[in-house]
Amino acid sequence: MSDKTIQGDTASKAPRNTTGGWLSDLDRKRAAGPFLADHASPGTGMSTTAVHAGTHDDPRTGAVGTPIYQASTFVLGDNQYKSVEDGFVRDRFIYSRYGNPSQWAVQEKLAALEGAESAIVFSSGMAAITSTVLALMDKGAHVVASSDLYGGTFNLFNQEFPTLGMFATLVDPHDYEAIEAAIQPNTQLMYFEAITNPMLKVIDIPRLSEIAKRRNVRLVVDATFAPPVAMRTLDHGVDVVIHSASKYLNGHSDLIAGVAAGPRKLIDMIWPRLLNFGGSLDPHACFLLERGLKTLAVRMRAHEESAMALATYLEGQPKVQKVFYPFLESHPDHATAKRLLKNGTGNITFVIEGGDAAALRLVDALSIPKQATSLGGVESLISLPFNTSQATFTARQRADVGIDPGCVRLSVGIEDAADLIADFENALGTIYASKDLTHA
Repeated sequence: MSDKTIQGDTASKAPRNTTGGWLSDLDRKRAAGPFLADHASPGTGMSTTAVHAGTHDDPRTGAVGTPIYQASTFVLGDNQYKSVEDGFVRDRFIYSRYGNPSQWAVQEKLAALEGAESAIVFSSGMAAITSTVLALMDKGAHVVASSDLYGGTFNLFNQEFPTLGMFATLVDPHDYEAIEAAIQPNTQLMYFEAITNPMLKVIDIPRLSEIAKRRNVRLVVDATFAPPVAMRTLDHGVDVVIHSASKYLNGHSDLIAGVAAGPRKLIDMIWPRLLNFGGSLDPHACFLLERGLKTLAVRMRAHEESAMALATYLEGQPKVQKVFYPFLESHPDHATAKRLLKNGTGNITFVIEGGDAAALRLVDALSIPKQATSLGGVESLISLPFNTSQATFTARQRADVGIDPGCVRLSVGIEDAADLIADFENALGTIYASKDLTHA
């Protein structure tokens, strides 16, 4: 091929171009995308970007907002056949497992929010994690990862990796000397969470990035607890950022999805794993995620306002032994949070007197928070790590990461802070009025 341009899909209003030869020319260069709408946000603010970037107004009907392209397959022509032949099939519509206009639209919005060249969406956060990690590691390779991991990721590294001939070393995410010491000749990846679950440790991502670059290791960060309006993780030198989009990105507890974002080169490496593992996101779920993203910035402000008020209240309660919220001055990582996060999170973790028995009574006594796993929804959700997110951990493993008996994980929704505080005031009073907890 010569220096002819390879255009993006012909249905696109302003097709993406890949300049130079794709396979044999030294000047080949991947374009950002692929994107459906292919237009920049009309402003630079995060809320403006969340509303407008990637959204595809239907040119035929004039409908405002991206339609749901509920199609499994697309008409083939010379352009599509050539994409298979010349290696740019990701930039064409062929089959919805490979790519769908609904996917492209939400992927452009996500890429814009993260400041990434490219993004891909998955059918779950675990699909995003598994596809990304396995794309960036070879058989026999080693990953250095946080000892404070989401349970699904912990299981991937400890149960699945040995069967694949891969290895993981889990290290305290605050012990940067130990992290560097754990890097081996076959280490290909460092994998950490921006804010850990459930203890809400805020990790110094720029420091991890410096280690990764100096040791020639790629850094992948799960930023589910720190969506891009709070922190644009890629700006701190991360290679690929991952989210469980079921959480803050969507924000309505009605969707399971995941996303990986980063340079087009690396996302192109991850995309074939999405195809091989079958973790593509269906068009209607893409529509829901794009709709949820439009209110991300305003939702996060509401989450932070109510969470800060409730965390401050809980810190003053005699039966509450510990409160972990990054924007409280008492939080061990408060300075790091102020330096790296543009705004707070909606998550609070706290420990109450009486251990897990008291915690179980508390969640039953509350009226507003719903007992459920997950987080980041408009409604408050409450759960206990010992029997949900870290249920596969031993008691010793939970203790090692700071999960004490009586530990409660609360995802604060967008309800009024005064109502949440009143609910907790009543619930705490109720459970500690019980005789068997009075002297706990």
